[in-house]
This record gives sequence, structure tokens and C-alpha cells, in this order.
Amino acid sequence: MAGRPPHSPADAPYEVIAAVRDNAAWCDLMCRAHGRPGTFAERAWTNPARTPLYYPDAVTLSPLATAADVLPHIDAGSGASVKDSFATLDLPGFEVLFEAQWIHRAAPEPAETSWQVVEDAATLAAWAAACGLPDLFPPALLTPAATDAATGAETGSGTGSGTGAATGSGTTATIVYGRTGGAITEGAVLTSTGDVVGVSNVFGPASAWAGVTAMAARLFPGRPLVGYESDPSDALAHGFTTTGPLRILLKP
Repeated sequence: MAGRPPHSPADAPYEVIAAVRDNAAWCDLMCRAHGRPGTFAERAWTNPARTPLYYPDAVTLSPLATAADVLPHIDAGSGASVKDSFATLDLPGFEVLFEAQWIHRAAPEPAETSWQVVEDAATLAAWAAACGLPDLFPPALLTPAATDAATGAETGSGTGSGTGAATGSGTTATIVYGRTGGAITEGAVLTSTGDVVGVSNVFGPASAWAGVTAMAARLFPGRPLVGYESDPSDALAHGFTTTGPLRILLKP
């Protein structure tokens, strides 16, 4: 299939591989915005420094990943977390924090929406406060380019409009939101990786998913959507399907 990432295991569906790699790229982008870039290898993305709140220290990129692909490359002490992207990883001393499902949706059709793109630090601060994470999203996420630690190259944003941070591999992040009575009450992050668009950090009422899909259609027309949810019911009600399990593992 065109766009299939290299080293994709034959028994892992492309929709899952695409979602996994987009999610790992978003984790790396968030870490870079905090000054803590991670490293991509064939079977896992890892970070030697403790990652920002709610972000894992490693993300497996293959169901063939083992403890040896992860533990030597992270701070594996108490509090370490690993996204077991295929629910196949055996990590001694780690416990399952929660389980979730990868989700996928065919490219949404254009739809009217009043949602907008976050384009400045003040709006980002209001967005972060609205989603209940006021200190997690730094203004660096709004910069149109980020340096790839491996190559030192600058990569421009690939978003259709607005601003977005980018990894050296071409992944971009665009933060979107809707208002009610002038206040931000719903929003999400859209990440563009390869031929898919990742959906994460969705907040607001269940109807927020309609705004998410409308903005994805506006900014990234013709692109399928991927992501993961511990409770995918709202996503399923807006055209998504589940494609496979994952787990978050935690070292007590």
C-alpha cells in the first residue's frame, strides 16, 4: 500500500501502524516543545528523560518489540510509563495502568463549523485551561518549524492553514477549538503524519467530535483520521471504528 511505513510487521494492520507512528511522532513533538526530544528506532520511540505529564517515556512501534528495545533507553525507575501499542509487550515490574483502542475513520466530508485554529500564545493558554491542563502545552507548539535532532534540518509546517509545530520527519500539529458564549469549551489536537491525520486531546461535549472531523476535512482534505481512546464510544458515534488494542504500562 502506498505510504506504508518501513519495517511494518506483516501481521499488523496498516491502519494500526499508521496510528501508532502518528501517535509516537506527536509524543516526540510534545517532548521537543519541552526541550526533551526522544529517539526513533525500528521497534520503539524512547526518551531518556522523563517526559511531560501524561506522555509516555516510550512508545512501541512494532508488536515484535521487547523489553530490550525499551528499558535501556528510558529512566525505568518508579513512575516510568510505556505505551504498549500492540498489547504484546512483557515488561518486568510494570503494571497495566489502563487499556484503550486505536481508532480509524475514512476521510470526512467537508462540513460547516465555527471552529478555529489556535494561532497565538494567549489563545493556547485559554485552550489549555479549558481542557484542564494549563501548564502542559508550551507556546513552542505553535512554531512553524522544529529542528530534527538527528539531521539538524528545519522542516516547515504542512498544515493547510494556521500555524503548527513540525518534527524533522514532517509531522505537524495543529491545535483547534470551538467556543460557546465567547469562551473556549471544546477542542483537539490534529497531527499530520504521512497520509493520515491523528486526533488527540479531544475535550468538550460528545458533539465536539463533529467539530474535530469538520476541521480535519477543512485543513487536511481527503486524509483518513487515526487516534486512540480508552472509551471510544463518542468517536464511534462520529464515524470511527476500532482497529486494535493498546495498553499503558506503569512502573509503580
